[in-house]
Amino acid sequence: MSANDASLHTAVNDLYCEHHGWLNRWLRQRLGNAFDAADLTQDTFVRVLKARSALEIREPRPYLSRIANGLLIDLFRRRSLEQSYLQALATLPEALQPSPEEQAIMLQALVEIDRLLQGLGPKVKQVLILSQFDGLSYPQIAAQLGISLRSVNKHMAKAMEHCCLMQIQMQLA
Repeated sequence: MSANDASLHTAVNDLYCEHHGWLNRWLRQRLGNAFDAADLTQDTFVRVLKARSALEIREPRPYLSRIANGLLIDLFRRRSLEQSYLQALATLPEALQPSPEEQAIMLQALVEIDRLLQGLGPKVKQVLILSQFDGLSYPQIAAQLGISLRSVNKHMAKAMEHCCLMQIQMQLA
């Protein structure tokens, strides 16, 4: 282990020992659930480890709470998406219900799609969804949304660029 790795290990250990209890309580207050709070507390410290930033942290609590808050938002978003998916499944006849394994695969795909679409403006997102999921042509999208074909092209270019960048970021994480 190099000296830098040893210093980083010590910094993360100190950060964990000094702030784990506080962060867990902070999350428990927001979630009302000790199990989810414990999971998100650990996930927060995993993010710190991955970022290898523990040596540069000057204000630990704001830093940790910012990471944990992002994880909270992801958790609520994922649960909302899961609830919507389960409600949609409930409307299907029993014969068309996917197996539990297929449901899990589909839910994971929906979470990944949601993550890819995060940060897109509403119009750009709408154009992308109409094109890629509803199968509409660009002229059909322009007519449906009341925008020019040129705007549809610009929105799609922006959406594709965003999705490619998000995909690269997710692979690097």
